Amino acid sequence: MARKKLALSFVLTLSILAPGFASAEGTRTWEQSRFDELIKGTAHGVAFRSGGGLELAPAFRSLATTPSTYIWSIASDAFGNIYAAAGAPARVYRVTSDGTLTTIFEPQELQVQALAVAKNGIVYAATAPDGKVYRLDPAQTAKPPKGSWSASVYFDPGAKYIWDLALDASGNLYVATGDQGEIYKVGSSGQHSLFFKSDEVHIRVLALDPKGNLIAGSDGSGLVYRISPKGEAFVLYSAPKKEITALAIDSAGNIYAAGAGEKRPVTATPSLNINVAPPAQSVTSSAGTISISATPTTAAQPFPSPGAGATGGSEIYRIAPDGAPEHLWSSHEDLVYALGFDQHGHLLAGTGNRGHIFAINGVDDFTDLVKASGSQLTAFAPAPGGGLYVSSSNLGKIFVLGPGPESEGSYESDVFDAHVFSRWGRSIMRSTGHVELYARSGNVDNPDRNWSPWTRVDLAGNSELNVPPARFVQWKSMLHAGSPAPLVDDVLLYYLPKNIAPEIDEIIVQPGVRYQPVPRGTGADVSIPGQPRFDSPPPTTRDHDSIGIRWTAHDDNDDQLLYSIYYRGDGESRWLLLKSDLTERFYSFDSSLLPDGGYTIMLVASDAPSHSPGEALYAKKVSARFEVDNTSPVIENLSAAWDEKAAGGKHIRVRFRASDSFSAIKRAEYSLDGGDWQFVDPMGQLSDSKTEDYDFRIAVPQPEAPVPAMGEAVAGDHVVVVHAYDRFDNLATAKTVIRGR
Repeated sequence: MARKKLALSFVLTLSILAPGFASAEGTRTWEQSRFDELIKGTAHGVAFRSGGGLELAPAFRSLATTPSTYIWSIASDAFGNIYAAAGAPARVYRVTSDGTLTTIFEPQELQVQALAVAKNGIVYAATAPDGKVYRLDPAQTAKPPKGSWSASVYFDPGAKYIWDLALDASGNLYVATGDQGEIYKVGSSGQHSLFFKSDEVHIRVLALDPKGNLIAGSDGSGLVYRISPKGEAFVLYSAPKKEITALAIDSAGNIYAAGAGEKRPVTATPSLNINVAPPAQSVTSSAGTISISATPTTAAQPFPSPGAGATGGSEIYRIAPDGAPEHLWSSHEDLVYALGFDQHGHLLAGTGNRGHIFAINGVDDFTDLVKASGSQLTAFAPAPGGGLYVSSSNLGKIFVLGPGPESEGSYESDVFDAHVFSRWGRSIMRSTGHVELYARSGNVDNPDRNWSPWTRVDLAGNSELNVPPARFVQWKSMLHAGSPAPLVDDVLLYYLPKNIAPEIDEIIVQPGVRYQPVPRGTGADVSIPGQPRFDSPPPTTRDHDSIGIRWTAHDDNDDQLLYSIYYRGDGESRWLLLKSDLTERFYSFDSSLLPDGGYTIMLVASDAPSHSPGEALYAKKVSARFEVDNTSPVIENLSAAWDEKAAGGKHIRVRFRASDSFSAIKRAEYSLDGGDWQFVDPMGQLSDSKTEDYDFRIAVPQPEAPVPAMGEAVAGDHVVVVHAYDRFDNLATAKTVIRGR
């Protein structure tokens, strides 16, 4: 290509100096509606729907805080009193509906693991390990008890663990145990018998269906049994998980079961450290451990608890009355400790270790209702008026859920980072009921560090955010109870980032390299808004006659960029256009377009494709100097003659001069009679000049037998070929023939 075809001047002055608040690819939006987006925010009295959106959560308040760290089971009586089985220390608490807390039983064992309340007010409490079932009798039973309680051993199964208790309509008490996976039946008069023996290690949970069948969940193979009143057992379901941690049965006979733990062996078992007053005991189980010690300084000992050591999260299954199972819900983070129903018959799941209550509405349809202060929500029990009592561990507390919604709830979104200084425009909120929207902005990622105050958005007016231009923004919604119920389905904010010029990070010029085209749609370039763009390296080939240029650049506005390449020779003042309108971040060209000499490359990046005319910004960067040499060296005065002075046989003395007009001679080599190429040093040994002289001797090998003559003229002749290379591997070749003697 002729030089005058490339001689385009580099004039960018007007665009580079264009001032003002240029838009970054026009107005942009930030929208939140999905569960995984909203869950990052902070809610108070607001629930998250799995399908997206916000609603008022059920009323949730703390009723009592116990001295114990763990509450494993709760049950309520006809008067609305709640009884809690606790550990660390081991106690049974009675809590009235106004929150008055009384300790009614303090056993010698480490834990009170389970309890049940009979219609006559008698409380049955099971302890562990090596525990018993105690009968707790109030001083008065005709009205809510006010006096002392008496405790007596009601049943001793002789088992290592007692996990759960269930009372049927006739007053029979069922006792689920481990290590042998047995269920005992204790009659109302105290007579007892082995009701069912499984081949599992533990029977963890019990429930009674509307027909009087006992439903049991195991730990080991994750089995759900249906056991008739006669003790005839049938496995309803073998869950994918190893342990059934909770059961619930609705009025239609549907069985809901929660499973946890992987059936395959695991290498690590999470543990929970608790301190209790009784002496430490050493007990083990296949079902995970909780470490218990008598004092903070006593060595921890393993004690199994429901779900402890489970990995892989939890799942909830529904087993229809005809026995058909169905997977309803799963979580990799939450472990289900309790299942229950609200006053509308909706299934609720109490979980750990984040302390959430979920409403399970259908297959993969749920609502994240509540985040409690306790780490594990362990049990549900009916509360007066249609609400539910909820117990927690870490800390051992009793809460009341419902029956109605919160009167008011608030939700603060996570902080949105526009990455550049931005103007904030209008908002759109899709909602029903009485809902308010607020917004605030700031230039640090922590809203507590001098952001603007919350400003109410006039949703009935122009819906302007009316917050200062800034890099960060946050929105807040207030939901007020009423009819219709308040719902927030979607919030969208408009903003206009200030345009920032692109930046060129690096330019690399590689003589002798050619880049191959990258097919479109291969995913070679990945651009994520707000994140640095990743460019996979282009395929390359070695090509002596090519020059490759590649670069990295970024734009804080995530604008689309166009690139232009200019070049300038040593001593020249004008930049000449080599290539424009490049979208890839590499380019290679034929080096013969440039005469021999030294050059620099200037790359210009423009965000013009994302902006209106006159608003585009530019960046430029100059490469390191590189050289182009397309001219081969010249070999002169090549001669070869027999060396008469050489001793030890026949030798040929070869002399020549290699010279190059631009770069130093890098190396030379010779070949005798088509043999291998042999390196040869110049006369001064150091090859660092544009002209080098060579003078060397070649020993001529002697044949073992005479070579058949091909003719008088060539018999005994030798051919010497020499190569010379300059610093850019341009090659010169010459040869000479020396006649045989």
